[in-house]
Amino acid sequence: MTKPASILLVEDNPMDVELIIDAFKEARLKNRIQVARDGKEALEYLFGQGCYTDRTKNPLPDIILLDLKMPGIDGHEVLRQIKKTEKLKRLPVIILTSSIDEGDLAMSYDNGANSYLVKPVSFESFLDVVKKVADYWLILNVEPPIE
Repeated sequence: MTKPASILLVEDNPMDVELIIDAFKEARLKNRIQVARDGKEALEYLFGQGCYTDRTKNPLPDIILLDLKMPGIDGHEVLRQIKKTEKLKRLPVIILTSSIDEGDLAMSYDNGANSYLVKPVSFESFLDVVKKVADYWLILNVEPPIE
């Protein structure tokens, strides 16, 4: 990838948002991170609706980090909407959640998740996960054509 990747972080917990952004900074990753605070905002961003209509300011992300447990439209529904939409279905979606429930795991993969990661508790472990996600999904992985 020649330019820093654009990441859509879908996370309703402000502490987790801060932790993830801090981990990217600590790892010296210069990716553009757009935060959607709930499923509704994530879908508006991805579909270019509301305040996200300008794709030069709000480009489609290269990857999506998606929490499952959110009020209103949850991560499972966001994932279903992404994977059933022709122009979005090839975007890599990495589930980043606190849930270790086998039902959440199975449903996520059944709905097309590309990866399922459980949020680590310590900052050091979180930093390690961020570095590995960046190494694999942003450097090693060959992106599919989006259109």
